[in-house]
Amino acid sequence: MRGYRGVKYTLFIFCYFFWVVSAILIAVGIYAKIAREKDVVDTLTVDPALLLIVVGSVMFLITFLGCFGALRNTICLLKMFLGLLVAILLLQIAAAFVGYFFTDTVMERTERLMMKAIERYREDQDLENAIDFIQKKFQCCGVESYKNWSRNAYFECSDTNPSLEACGVPFSCCIRLQNQTVLNTMCGYGMQQVEEKLARQDIFTIGCLDKIVWWAKHNLLLVAGLTAGLLLLEVCMIALAAGQICWIKKVLQHQERKAAQSKSERKESLWFPPFADFDD
Repeated sequence: MRGYRGVKYTLFIFCYFFWVVSAILIAVGIYAKIAREKDVVDTLTVDPALLLIVVGSVMFLITFLGCFGALRNTICLLKMFLGLLVAILLLQIAAAFVGYFFTDTVMERTERLMMKAIERYREDQDLENAIDFIQKKFQCCGVESYKNWSRNAYFECSDTNPSLEACGVPFSCCIRLQNQTVLNTMCGYGMQQVEEKLARQDIFTIGCLDKIVWWAKHNLLLVAGLTAGLLLLEVCMIALAAGQICWIKKVLQHQERKAAQSKSERKESLWFPPFADFDD
């Protein structure tokens, strides 16, 4: 019985933790959606707030099934939780195989997605902050190079563009000096018209796609460790859910056998022995 309680409450704690995390994701996504002045970007691929809401909602549903099923010993909910986890695990394994065997296709799709995000840079504050964070973190600019920013309407390098930022790049592309205390938001103005050798002195010229791939290759152990940890956690939750389901089934079968046995004993007690003398 102690082993069963250990399995039950371990599964409940795991599910409860991710349930709280999913609720926080939903709250942050809804707050970002409401706080935005205008809702221009409404696609899942380039809207961070909408992505948080969708991911948080899926996590909330799955972990709720696990929490309630584990706490109430409900086989139906536990089976749904187990099935969803197995489906997610299989999808992750399939995505890994697709990414490995179809690397060029994945890179091409990723490049398109990043280009689309650049085109919508000024249309959404959350997306703008996400791109600025990536460019600062990985010290990169654009997708393939800093001149990709010409795809954006505000930074487009053409004579007909009335924007003050025309032929420029965002300030997150700029190389920040060590002793610099005041951020110069105009440091990227006109940088698309400068040759790469000269521009390299003031801004990052390498594209973010190449920089992210380079970072992943040079931090392969970290990436592999995080991926393995996530998969191991999912496998552990699958094993715990399957173990609790088996344990509940055994208890139910034992109760059914015990009920059937007691019922047969009650029937036997009503039978009379052969050649019974009723006169006595």
